[in-house]
Amino acid sequence: QKAQRYEAVKWVLVFAIGVCTGLVGLFVDFFVRLFTQLKFRVVQSSVEECTEKGCLALSLLELLGFNLTFVFLASLLVLIQPIAAGSGIPEIKCYLNGVKVPGVVRLRTVVCKAMGVLFSVAGGLFVGKEGPMIHSGAVVGAGLPQFQSISLRKIQFNFPYFRSDRDKRDFVSAGAAAGVAAAFGAPIGGTLFSLEEGSSFWNQGLTWKVLFCSMAATFTLNFFRSGIQFGSWGSFQLPGLLNFGEFKCSESDKKCHLWTAVDLGFFILMGIVGGLLGATFNCLNKRLAKYRMRNVHPKPKLVRVLESLLVSLTTTVVVFVASMVLGECRQMSPNRHSGNDTLGLQDLSEDVNSSIKTFFCPNETYNDMATLFFNPQESAILQLFHQDGTFSPVTLSLFFLLYFLLSCWTYGISVPSGLFVPSLLCGAAFGRLVANLLKSYIGLDHIYSGTFALIGAAAFLGGVVRMTISLTVILIESTNEITYGLPIMITLMVAKWTGDFFNKGIYDIHVNLRGVPLLEWETGVEMDKLRASDIMEPNLTYVYPHTRIQSLVSILRTTVHHAFPVVTENRGNEREFMKGNQLISNNIKFKKSSILTRAGEQRKRSQSMKSYPSSELRNMCDEHIATEEPAEKEDLLQQMLERRYTPYPNLYPDQSPSEEWTMEERFRPLTFHGLILRSQLVTLLDRGVCYSESQSSASQPRLSHAEMSEDYPRYPDIHDLDLTLLNPRMIVDVTPYMNPSPFTVSPNTHVSQVFNLFRTMGLRHLPVVNAVGEVVGIITRHNLTHEFLQARLRQHYQTI
Repeated sequence: QKAQRYEAVKWVLVFAIGVCTGLVGLFVDFFVRLFTQLKFRVVQSSVEECTEKGCLALSLLELLGFNLTFVFLASLLVLIQPIAAGSGIPEIKCYLNGVKVPGVVRLRTVVCKAMGVLFSVAGGLFVGKEGPMIHSGAVVGAGLPQFQSISLRKIQFNFPYFRSDRDKRDFVSAGAAAGVAAAFGAPIGGTLFSLEEGSSFWNQGLTWKVLFCSMAATFTLNFFRSGIQFGSWGSFQLPGLLNFGEFKCSESDKKCHLWTAVDLGFFILMGIVGGLLGATFNCLNKRLAKYRMRNVHPKPKLVRVLESLLVSLTTTVVVFVASMVLGECRQMSPNRHSGNDTLGLQDLSEDVNSSIKTFFCPNETYNDMATLFFNPQESAILQLFHQDGTFSPVTLSLFFLLYFLLSCWTYGISVPSGLFVPSLLCGAAFGRLVANLLKSYIGLDHIYSGTFALIGAAAFLGGVVRMTISLTVILIESTNEITYGLPIMITLMVAKWTGDFFNKGIYDIHVNLRGVPLLEWETGVEMDKLRASDIMEPNLTYVYPHTRIQSLVSILRTTVHHAFPVVTENRGNEREFMKGNQLISNNIKFKKSSILTRAGEQRKRSQSMKSYPSSELRNMCDEHIATEEPAEKEDLLQQMLERRYTPYPNLYPDQSPSEEWTMEERFRPLTFHGLILRSQLVTLLDRGVCYSESQSSASQPRLSHAEMSEDYPRYPDIHDLDLTLLNPRMIVDVTPYMNPSPFTVSPNTHVSQVFNLFRTMGLRHLPVVNAVGEVVGIITRHNLTHEFLQARLRQHYQTI
């Protein structure tokens, strides 16, 4: 019943995460739409008036006023919570990989992220709101099941479920998938995104929950947006924040096809070009990020705000001047006035046609550059996908170049910013340019420009982010056209292979720049020349099964390790030590009781066989025992453990190693018994779990699992504890709380096996234990990073 209740609560929370993520998306979309419409309405009327009166400088100042104000507010929110800058996808990827990034899933982060992204998008920056939606969904997934927040300390509920990192990671995976689903109206794509790009540790039971969460987010957002924008509650007309519309050829054009087999060759070439453009984008952005890390981040925080304002100022001036000087007046589509609906959806057709801008152009013509620049990015994408009117090749080339450079400069400044929509818009312009050139210069009249715009968008986005499966499904779900599956998949694969030849994806680049020990999916083949003993850390900080409080406090205050091996020393004269000191006696007794021997195990089985009613079993058991020699003499493991060393100094566990020790004394053999976490030790000290030397360890208070995990996820810090009431000579028995059977490896284990164990089991610490049960080192994530392994491999070749 308890397990069923646990599972039922998990399903309820997964649904709640989806609904809340959908509501966050609704909040962002509503205010972005409100602020953008307000800005463009004022500026458009000003431009139309000043075109006749000659006061365009005033219109530019109005546009600058709106944009700089919005971007300034977005930068201020990032100053409050710096982790809210950027898209958040690299941080969530690190978190799901097993790295704890400080503040990445806090309530303050999601508030600054959601409010900041609506200001940065409304401020005219070339950024999208889809990446921040993924981060917001992940924060909702992390915080909602905890029913507490560090920002709202007074709001706490006694909710005993899901008090572990593994459960929290599962919910974060579901929240990130819900963010993708809400952004693109693609629940299956969101699930695959969480599987492909996000979660490192996946199980089959999680898949269905994540899909259910994504569905809840999609339909929550769809329900409210359809009701608010169209007044038709329950019609579900708007599945996501970004909708590509329906791709359909005009009924009057009999030669038109969405795509043909001949087009696949052009799609492959576009994939290659998209991979090259994506690699160029990533290379430039990496150089910019390094420049910011050297010259902007070390300076006062105000400099980051000024940089954001500079980018906003430059973007606004470029957009205004380009629309006024570089735009061409194009003839409007005749279908705009006829009843022929080229999109199949009347409301979408009207939306596309209504977003045409006639700045500086006479009647019945429109400004193609202003139509792309003076619209929200989603409307510009719809123009490139579905507008029957032509865009000049010169206009598309200039628009692509300006958008490419400005979006590359923008990604990385101190505002919440996504990269999906700018990449889609940039790629759509590239695809539309290819279609125009093929129609004009090669005479391929059968091609559908919207298809090439979509393939161009996929090629460029794939070249930048290097996603394959999830991005394919996201684009198919966004277009509602399954026939696009093959060209999108081929284009993304070619773009990824081409881009990977030069550099990594944009998110991996930013992860590497921050020095996060992210584990890739697998190691290189050459790494199998290394063994666990080559990469482990032999200099250990350890605790004994029974340790004095002053020793524990000293260890916790002088180290930053998150786990400690629990060990006992191997002494040659243990019986003498057992007489002299109660603490050492307890440790030696624990070691003797925890060592499993073949003789001892057979003795237990023989005793249990005696209880059988069968006289034959009893007789056989008695005969076996009669022929068995005394266990003490034949216990080979015990003989191996009791080595013939000179006796070690009579050290108490609370004494630190002396500088006068020899190497043998410092690295003396230690029998491994388990692993205990820093959080567990701090909790034991905080709760005063200990016993005096004059008492037995049985008198020590016992904490339940619920009490041990009560402070999760923010355990108290050892430096903040008031330990004045505790006697430093008291002893803590850590054995009931340690993990007595953690994953361990032999020193001869290949690095690839160690890596797979870390990656699939979600480990953070891996003790290396030799053939006689002695711990000889420990491996952490740091020892498995690419840079560390490369350095060890170079040392290996030098020694050879």
